[in-house]
Amino acid sequence: MNRVYNFSAGPSMLPVPVLERAASEMMCYGDSGMSVMEMSHRSPVYEKIIADAEAKLRELMNIPDNYKVLFLQGGASTQFAAVPLNLIGRTGKADYIVSGQFSGKAYKEAQKMGYDVKCIATSKDTNFDRIPVVTKDMISPDASYVHICFNNTIYGTKYSYIPDTGDVPLVADMSSCIISEPVDVTKFGVIYAGAQKNMAPAGVTLVIVREDLLECGDPKMPSMLDWKLMAENGSMYNTPPCYSIYVAGLVYEWILGLGGLDAMKEKNVKKAALLYDYLDSQDYYIAPVQKDSRSMMNVTFVTGVEEIDKKFPKEAAAAGLVNLKGHRSVGGMRASIYNAMPIEGVEALVEFMKKFAAENPKA
Repeated sequence: MNRVYNFSAGPSMLPVPVLERAASEMMCYGDSGMSVMEMSHRSPVYEKIIADAEAKLRELMNIPDNYKVLFLQGGASTQFAAVPLNLIGRTGKADYIVSGQFSGKAYKEAQKMGYDVKCIATSKDTNFDRIPVVTKDMISPDASYVHICFNNTIYGTKYSYIPDTGDVPLVADMSSCIISEPVDVTKFGVIYAGAQKNMAPAGVTLVIVREDLLECGDPKMPSMLDWKLMAENGSMYNTPPCYSIYVAGLVYEWILGLGGLDAMKEKNVKKAALLYDYLDSQDYYIAPVQKDSRSMMNVTFVTGVEEIDKKFPKEAAAAGLVNLKGHRSVGGMRASIYNAMPIEGVEALVEFMKKFAAENPKA
């Protein structure tokens, strides 16, 4: 069976060379006599796998020595609770910028826990069609941290700037844009991301945290959410998501082999430009996101006719272009073009969009 072009927002497609490598090592990793799925996380073989994965990520993202890299479980959504639990002890207060569903969920989670948090900016009034502009004077000087979602998967928006939060640590959920382009890690106190969009199969969650922030946690927090405890145990306080970490290491190696994040960004910019240029050149499809907030990873569009919007993903799937239906909360279409999506997939999508528009005129 031929592989389809999978535009899923997550879990998403993985690079073919990574899948082939994992397949070749499925029955026996190296000379271990077993699959990575079967081996003890305490074994020397696996300890090298997780250490190598961290080393490759540090090289890829140029992560400074004073930042800890944690491979955890529970998805980015678990970190919605872990963030305030680990950081609120600085001052007892925090600021949130709500630019979509996931940043909104993170904000509500911190509220639910009874912490003194406030939303300092949002684009909810325009259905999250842009990233709010936040200036330094809007930041509470006594906040423990400022939380943002750097790329909004559902709405197709992304920060084109890094908010200046002064001495207040900036915390970013980068689940849907991690390792898609270079980012200055030192501008952030914490970066976290679910792996299932750009890094690995679902199951592992990445947290990159500045060491001095490991001393700010709520002493009553559950052990499984305690970054300091996880750092002290090398991400192996309990059994980690072993296989997902192994695949993440292969993905990091694949990107390094391409030339690193500069090369990855060049490929991603080219893919996104191809799709956005087409959207801007015609009037059949509507791109709702303001141009200065457009995501490079998730491209949303609609026709403005509900029946046609429902028809599009079905006919696209029949043509080998799958998972193009927009999120249930916004409708329309969404093309997630993460690192593993080849430019040929975007070219095929644009050609299908042209054909579909010609065959399905609006009344």
